[in-house]
Amino acid sequence: MNSLVLYENNPFDLMERFFDDDWFMPKFRTPAIDVYEEGDKYVLEADLPGLTEKDIKLEVRNGQLTLSTSKNEKSEEKSKKGWIRRERREFRFMRSFTLPEDVDAKSIEAHFKNGVLQVVMPKKPEAAPKTIEVKIA
Repeated sequence: MNSLVLYENNPFDLMERFFDDDWFMPKFRTPAIDVYEEGDKYVLEADLPGLTEKDIKLEVRNGQLTLSTSKNEKSEEKSKKGWIRRERREFRFMRSFTLPEDVDAKSIEAHFKNGVLQVVMPKKPEAAPKTIEVKIA
């Protein structure tokens, strides 16, 4: 039985751990991701609240599925007394997953609804079990 191998290549892990202290800045978390097998396909679901489909980049290359995003938010407040307050926030992450050999990479589909990304990875038809009829000799 093949299953999705979760060998992750996240270049931001080291930085996340370094900055993951309340004294330095608010905690940054990589989104929660579930992966499961469902008959003739694998499904990956990622919680991405606050993002839109335009913020998400999904790519398949050399047997790896890479999910990434980069979003910059800026706000500015002006006062009648002449001072200005500006705040910037950047949200970014990247996770890569090695796909099993039985995934049909050309047929992968992604859907985004209510802050949840669902990536459907169909298995190749030849990967389906084949029943062999036993005949009388």
